[in-house]
Amino acid sequence: MGLNESPDNSVMGKTGVVQLDPWLSPFKDALRSRYSHAQKWIKTINETEGGLDKFSKGFTKYGLNILDNGDIIYREWAPNAKQAYLIGDFNGWNREATPMWRNDFGVWEVTLQPKDGQPAVPHNTKVKISMILPSGERIERIPVWITRVTQDLSVSPVYDGVFWNPPQNERYHFKNKKPAKPASVRIYEAHVGISSPELRITTYKEFTHNVLPRIKNLGYNVIQLMAIMEHAYYASFGYQINSFFAASSRFGTPEELKELIDTAHGMGITVLLDVVHSHASKNIDDGLNMFDGTDHLYFHEGKKGRHELWDSRLFNYGHHEVLRFLLSNLRYWMDEYHFDGFRFDGVTSMLYIHHGIGTGFSGGYHEYFGPGVDEDGVVYLMVANEMLHQIYPECITIAEDVSGMPALCLALSLGGIGFDYRLAMAIPDMYIKWLKEKEDIEWDMGALAFTLTNRRHGEKTIAYAESHDQALVGDKSLLMWLCDKELYTHMSILSEFTPVIERGLSLHKMIRLITHGLGGEGYLNFEGNEFGHPEWLDFPRAGNDNSYWYARRQFNLPDDDMLRYKFLNNFDAAMQWKEEKYGWLHSEQACISLKNEKDKVIVFERAGLLWIFNFHPTESFADYRVGVEQSGTYQIILDTDEIAFGGFGRNVKGTRFFTTPFEWNGRKNFTQVYIPTRSAIVLALESTL
Repeated sequence: MGLNESPDNSVMGKTGVVQLDPWLSPFKDALRSRYSHAQKWIKTINETEGGLDKFSKGFTKYGLNILDNGDIIYREWAPNAKQAYLIGDFNGWNREATPMWRNDFGVWEVTLQPKDGQPAVPHNTKVKISMILPSGERIERIPVWITRVTQDLSVSPVYDGVFWNPPQNERYHFKNKKPAKPASVRIYEAHVGISSPELRITTYKEFTHNVLPRIKNLGYNVIQLMAIMEHAYYASFGYQINSFFAASSRFGTPEELKELIDTAHGMGITVLLDVVHSHASKNIDDGLNMFDGTDHLYFHEGKKGRHELWDSRLFNYGHHEVLRFLLSNLRYWMDEYHFDGFRFDGVTSMLYIHHGIGTGFSGGYHEYFGPGVDEDGVVYLMVANEMLHQIYPECITIAEDVSGMPALCLALSLGGIGFDYRLAMAIPDMYIKWLKEKEDIEWDMGALAFTLTNRRHGEKTIAYAESHDQALVGDKSLLMWLCDKELYTHMSILSEFTPVIERGLSLHKMIRLITHGLGGEGYLNFEGNEFGHPEWLDFPRAGNDNSYWYARRQFNLPDDDMLRYKFLNNFDAAMQWKEEKYGWLHSEQACISLKNEKDKVIVFERAGLLWIFNFHPTESFADYRVGVEQSGTYQIILDTDEIAFGGFGRNVKGTRFFTTPFEWNGRKNFTQVYIPTRSAIVLALESTL
């Protein structure tokens, strides 16, 4: 059992998180405060709510719930309201017909008995809550815990709340067992709506039938689904949530999303939700904002409750009912849809009072403690991770944090925040910066190796060369940076293999391979980037005449045997499946034996494999001596220069490499290899082939 898993370590002494990182010793008081604050919340929830398990099932109490006898009970927390009524298609939108009663905690409730043996509110019909405020003003809102909202843009951009209660024969019934938690996570980050070459929004069903088999064949074992939680503005990329319990109706029905997830499980693929608890849409008519006429029901009051860059509302993580709402939201997606975990978006904003705005993190530990930290936000994440891992031991949680917060990926029992993984956000930034600013010969091998390995010991990291962030409008994909306009003229195998295209294909493969091998304990790819998707990502909006041209993934490109995109696609699949076989992502960190600045060569060992990279733009090296710890006979298992991957095939398949027992670069043995310019090879012992 590793330190991160041990229940016996304490944050109180030189154990736990401080044992793992002694440099945290001066901040033991702050760590102790966080830990005590989290334990206090858990104790309060245990004493007042019957424990985290019961507390996190708020969706069974709040919102519209149907009982076995056909009764519908609707409850809503709206303490500022003086009167409340449920209105909808079911009562002809009569504002007085269905009054609600209020308890001492500001929770409104009404029970609707069946009519003629059928639920009083028919399935798939519209509902709202109508409230009268102390001023006498009447306001109408979509129920906060609603599980289905729909939008008819021909009528209005405002969403309608819908009571979703399909008959048994129309409900999706899960068929497949969830896959076991993968030892290595190879994540395919995907957005359902853009998952087609066509100029429109793709559906859940189309993703299930067309994209899931593609992901499986590529060798990815985890899908991270973006933009599932309902968001009013499509161009927000799913990051301006208005209904937290509703799966986006743009792509289809809740039952069709369940089928997608269940089908993925049947393929052995784990499915994560990109969850947004860092902020919420400022929409009033169809969001949480000003729900009961106040600006501080779920959010902080005034300026503290507004994110100045995102133009959105910020949660009050220190409030009992907000904790119920957010923890229950996580639980709902796990229970109702069978998600396997979450990638938490915008974690930096949650950790700090300044939300990371105008703050450059240098890595100094003083930046992670003190008055700049939002302890309520930190503690919410601690409690959320504790709840998830208690109830779902196989659950995976990933933090998107740019700050480098220590102990982010350590268990609560160690004084940590409890995530399983963090994203290595500095890596893609480095690649883009170098491609923009440096000549290839100026690439610094030491800096490359440092950036790829600069992560906290004992905390797992997910590495990536580019994600959706790098593809957004204003930037462009790595292959677009590498090849630019020649992507339009020279990607056919019938066209000239120009130096620009040769360089682009070579570096695209090498960047991915070294990131995969050296960069972390997990790997992530944004859909389409595996084959070098051209251009960038831009959703339909007023600024582009509501065009879908850039809001799609051109899967037709790698499927066209006459285009060179197939080579990158083939290489990516080979890389994923070799990781499946050799498991380097869950192996010990690599031992780097060579960073040669003159030759532009990096050599390292990981998972018993020997990795050799030649980034030199013009020089190839014959009989190049490299150190290796384990003696034996090696063969190439992955070669970026292979013809099937768009290379020249300059290393003969099946070539055997023999070791000599002579110390080289700090390793017990050496072997000699041929490494062509801008290529990489991975060698394995013959006994493992």
